[in-house]
Amino acid sequence: MTIEKSYRTVIEPFIIKSVQTLRLTTREQREQYLKEAHYNLFKIKSQHVLIDLLTDSGTGAMSTEQWAALMRGDESYAGSPSFQRFEESVKDVFGFKYVIPTHQGRAAERILFSVMCKKGDVVPNNTHFDTTRANIEYRGAIAEDLVIPEGKDPKKIHPFKGNMDVRKLQRLIEDVGAKKIPLCMLTITNNSGGGQPVSMENVKEVKKVLEPFGIPLYFDAARFAENAYFIKLREGGYQDKSIKEIVREMMSYADGCTMSAKKDGLANIGGFIGTNDEVLAQEEKDLLILTEGFPTYGGLAGRDLEAIAVGLQEVLEEDYLRYRLAEAKYLGERLLEIGYPIVQPPGGHAIYIDAKTLLPHIPQSEYPGQSLSAELYLEGGIRTVEIGSVMFGKIDPKTGKETPAEMELVRLALPRRTHTQSHIDYVLEVAKDVYKNRENIKGMKITKQPKFLRHFTAEFEPI
Repeated sequence: MTIEKSYRTVIEPFIIKSVQTLRLTTREQREQYLKEAHYNLFKIKSQHVLIDLLTDSGTGAMSTEQWAALMRGDESYAGSPSFQRFEESVKDVFGFKYVIPTHQGRAAERILFSVMCKKGDVVPNNTHFDTTRANIEYRGAIAEDLVIPEGKDPKKIHPFKGNMDVRKLQRLIEDVGAKKIPLCMLTITNNSGGGQPVSMENVKEVKKVLEPFGIPLYFDAARFAENAYFIKLREGGYQDKSIKEIVREMMSYADGCTMSAKKDGLANIGGFIGTNDEVLAQEEKDLLILTEGFPTYGGLAGRDLEAIAVGLQEVLEEDYLRYRLAEAKYLGERLLEIGYPIVQPPGGHAIYIDAKTLLPHIPQSEYPGQSLSAELYLEGGIRTVEIGSVMFGKIDPKTGKETPAEMELVRLALPRRTHTQSHIDYVLEVAKDVYKNRENIKGMKITKQPKFLRHFTAEFEPI
């Protein structure tokens, strides 16, 4: 038997068959674009961005198989064979009895929490992401973050920093009572905590705590395949298991999930709710019909259902996942070499810069993460996103006083199958210049903001 050589260079396991032109801009132009956008990078037109690392949600490139599948999309309003293929693929990967399509992950969250939560309820999670938290709070419920202490320390090296603190979970149940907790969630991987994975052992421990109280366990499964690959690499007993086997085991401990197929579905739009509860599934379908569409399309075109069906199978390929994690690791390790403090170890879908440590002269009340994001764009046309007090700061409605977030991070999210090595090297060159100028970066103040999810539309001014 011939054994293939193992080389250090991890190549992209694909070739490029279609390209999109990038347009260079001058520093003076970017300065004007920033002012016009009120220093909110969500408001900058994409044609004015050179390297877009704002999000990995729906921004990836689809495969030839997905494009081929698009052509057989059946747009029947009800009972489409495209839905049948979508449903079959989801059940094959996740194993849930009932599959409810939605136009994206936040729609799945809204339906789930609308059906399961009421005012005064408490929903624990390792760390809620922005739309998850907002949908819970919109119902008048409380979103409680219970990540392990290591998950709050950017410098700490731990193989599964996304884990939930099961002791805190136990205490929460004892303090508020099981009847106040309609469900518990685990976000895999833990996006707000640096894209860090959750171990299989932790999943089992969480389930063990919940089971005696009859509290259902749900996953935010947007990056389920990346989490499964981390388990294969880092957790004993899983090295010889396939990614699909690991995923099925993870999901076997859950009662359901929400999923944004714009991440590990490798699609540009779409999502779903998975559940094993027939009664709950019917309630969710009733609400789906009211706001999203019939249960066999859920706000999606048949062609989108086809793309997701294929993407969910492709994302399980280990060559792809190996390249995916290697890309993030390369970016993270070289940022460390420059001197950037990042959330360690590098996560699966993004690198998170610790802006609070990088910019100690900017207090949290002046949003160091937002300042760093603006500077990266100004210097090189790179769009990133703040994950700190702009996104997660809490304002007291009575006093107007703001409690800052625990961490001030800037996320460089990597779209799937999209950027080349030279793109990442360019990001690093720009980051190096920003690092040299870090002491001159100024803080920001908010001049306008909405009540919910303010980071999307808030307006800023440099101080």
